[in-house]
Amino acid sequence: MYQVLIVDDNATNLTLFRHLLKKIDDLESICFSEPKQAIDWCGSHEPDLVLLDYMMPEMDGLEFIMRFKAIYEHQTIPIIMVTADTESDVRTNALDLGAYDFLNKPVDKLELLARVRNLLALRESQRALSDRAAWLASEVKKSTEEIRAREREMIIRLSKAAEHRDPETGQHLLRMANYSRLIAGELGLSIDEQDLILQAAPMHDIGKVATPDAILLKPGKLTEEEFFIMKQHASIGHAILDGSECGLISTAAILALTHHEKFNGSGYPNGLKGEDIPLYGRIVAVADVFDALTSPRPYKRAWTLEEACQFLRDNSGSHFDPQCVNAFFNVWDDVLDIHTRYQDEPSEVDRTLVHH
Repeated sequence: MYQVLIVDDNATNLTLFRHLLKKIDDLESICFSEPKQAIDWCGSHEPDLVLLDYMMPEMDGLEFIMRFKAIYEHQTIPIIMVTADTESDVRTNALDLGAYDFLNKPVDKLELLARVRNLLALRESQRALSDRAAWLASEVKKSTEEIRAREREMIIRLSKAAEHRDPETGQHLLRMANYSRLIAGELGLSIDEQDLILQAAPMHDIGKVATPDAILLKPGKLTEEEFFIMKQHASIGHAILDGSECGLISTAAILALTHHEKFNGSGYPNGLKGEDIPLYGRIVAVADVFDALTSPRPYKRAWTLEEACQFLRDNSGSHFDPQCVNAFFNVWDDVLDIHTRYQDEPSEVDRTLVHH
């Protein structure tokens, strides 16, 4: 059913237009003699076509078009303006404002019906294009979500490969990933970036798949030679992930390479300093170290929360980006919630990464 909005201060004209338009099937005429009432109606309704008189008190046809277009800013609803032959300037202004067509006074009945039918056909085409565009957008969104789901699955499976050789647990990956998301949010990163770092963070230590068990699982302090070999996991992880066209994988590659860099330039593998370290790497450095300190390992006891917090404060500006440390403590209640929620216990790393 088409809705044609008719605005004319002359009651006789309204009756005539309504009567003539009955000849068109599936059409409902909505008539107003006061343009302000018509504009109010448009606030909650959407006509398919407007038949508009120019000469009206209070609000002429040109002002009506301006107000009408402000309501339907991004839509192309056809407007027919009824004018006298002599009003050429009015026609030019009406076209500039968005009118589609004109009818001369006195209105010819056949011409009225022909122009209304033509513009309703145009409106139908616009609807079809809009529906097609919406369908295509929906299909693209669906396909994109499927691709992202496969990407996340690959991230999880690769993370499991590293986890099976590393004393760190899947719960550690969940905690540090969620800590990273909290820091990113506090720093003002977008929701999409927060989600990206949440999903990519578990890959930060993927390079440990190449670290010998004798080093990876050694209960005591590593020798200088062993530590040299251990440090290679950052570059190896980057090599595994680098070069992907997938934003998630490429982000994980950055995290793998940079999460052991230190703010004062004393980190590895490239000795980057300050803001030369990618922000994501600086964020994950705080989240990863805090959780590593508060988790038991074959070579150490779990630090208390107070001890780990003091370590972050003591090393803010040297090991860690002070802004990232401050952001971490600004969301401390959420940090505690994550720390409690994801306790170390027999679990699978493919447990869904959730937003806190």
